Amino acid sequence: MTFAAVEKGAANPGDSLVRDVSLPALVIHQQALEHNIRWMQTFVSNSGAELAPHGKTSMVPALFQRQLEQGAWAITLATAVQTRAAYAHGVRRVLMANQLVGTPNMALIADLLQDTMFDFHCMVDHPDNVAALGEYFASRGLRLNVMIEYGVPGGRCGCRTEQEVLALADAIAAQPALALTGIEGYEGVIHGDQAVAGIKAFAASLVRLAVELQDKGAFALDRPIVTASGSAWYDLIAEAFDAQAVRERFLSVLRPGSYVVHDHGIYKDAQCCVLDRRAELTEGLRPALEVWAHVQSMPEPGFAVIALGKRDVAFDAGMPNPLLRFRAGVLPAKGEDVSACKVTAVMDQHAFMTIAPGCELKVGDIISFGTSHPCLTFDKWREGCLVDDNLQVIESFDTCF
Repeated sequence: MTFAAVEKGAANPGDSLVRDVSLPALVIHQQALEHNIRWMQTFVSNSGAELAPHGKTSMVPALFQRQLEQGAWAITLATAVQTRAAYAHGVRRVLMANQLVGTPNMALIADLLQDTMFDFHCMVDHPDNVAALGEYFASRGLRLNVMIEYGVPGGRCGCRTEQEVLALADAIAAQPALALTGIEGYEGVIHGDQAVAGIKAFAASLVRLAVELQDKGAFALDRPIVTASGSAWYDLIAEAFDAQAVRERFLSVLRPGSYVVHDHGIYKDAQCCVLDRRAELTEGLRPALEVWAHVQSMPEPGFAVIALGKRDVAFDAGMPNPLLRFRAGVLPAKGEDVSACKVTAVMDQHAFMTIAPGCELKVGDIISFGTSHPCLTFDKWREGCLVDDNLQVIESFDTCF
């Protein structure tokens, strides 16, 4: 498996991050990446479930292929355009954890369904959407797999009550061009001091609905899909599904996405909670994603401007975290801890950083930054590089945003 080639001028295999690569750059560490893919696949398989990692995190087809090669059952995506991009790179089973709305988007999926080997499932949560899908796919002579999305009051999409779910199943049954293949939920919108209890109750309700729908013959599959799980609470969903013997009647599918590169912020904190809840897990995920940038200016004592900004790194869930400082062009590359420095603000293409006492920086130095919320770092890049432990570029990759 190799990463896709990128445009001329991007990092090339054999390049050194501190000498040859134009910065800022999106960097993935190979060892941590491979650990994370194996770790999550093992966790999900040991839980009696299947893994359909959410591809919208990275939109890097080369990562999709690595996940599939390690045993992922499908790739989860959020839009018809993302689905088309994944299909173009060889993905043949997709859960679109979203509603398929609008005739142009329906047309994209209908075109892909001309390939009878393409297994696609999308979500529905309203009779109007069910009717529109039924009419469109009937006109194309196709049958679309749909799953009912079950949500929570004040949350995101999804039927708000069990009664709405059951009524929607009847509406789907009235559409010959639709096949009900499962039920889906997303627990990541449940917050507060009682989040754990709320998530467990939600998962139990999701399974209860699945059983009721199966008992009344609503599903088009002998083993319907039951799926939930983002990147923070996947252990609770796996536990709830397994405790209720879902594996015996249903295909349970977990959909975390950010695990593939993890982070230095919100998901690092979430992983600590997972390890606290699961004492048998001796090691967790490792942060694999960084953004590297130069010290651009030092206009005042104790203050540096970094050539890194909102167009390069996520800032919705916290400022980027300074990790290590490297001397540009100096090999072998030896990093020095600069984690006591602090990014206080970011502009479009500049970051303001206070310099910790005793930290000697120079203009042209290189700093590696950790991120919080990898989804909104990936989408700022069209290309990136995979590096080994010696910070040599192994492969380059494209994103498909």
